[in-house]
Amino acid sequence: MTVQIIARDGEPEYAVLPWADYQALLQAAGRQPAAAPSAAARVVEAQRPGLDQLRVLREAKGLAAESLARSVGISPHYLAMIESGERQPDAAIQRSLAWELGLEGWS
Repeated sequence: MTVQIIARDGEPEYAVLPWADYQALLQAAGRQPAAAPSAAARVVEAQRPGLDQLRVLREAKGLAAESLARSVGISPHYLAMIESGERQPDAAIQRSLAWELGLEGWS
């Protein structure tokens, strides 16, 4: 089994493993294997704007970077790093950005 451990502040936070291994763990635990995402779900995901479009989306809404950053609870500098692709925000920040921009959200 190949497992990738993702840590935050030096502490393990997530374990990422191949789908087949995940299915085997579910079966070993006596649980029903999870279904793979449906084709329809993958199409919806493909149509959702990505973080690489964040600057364009913000500008289309007429929002200044400073205003959006403050309403989400992050610094303007951190927002600039997200917009440039230097940083990947956590799920909570992604949800806040989606909310402020009036989007369905990013997963």
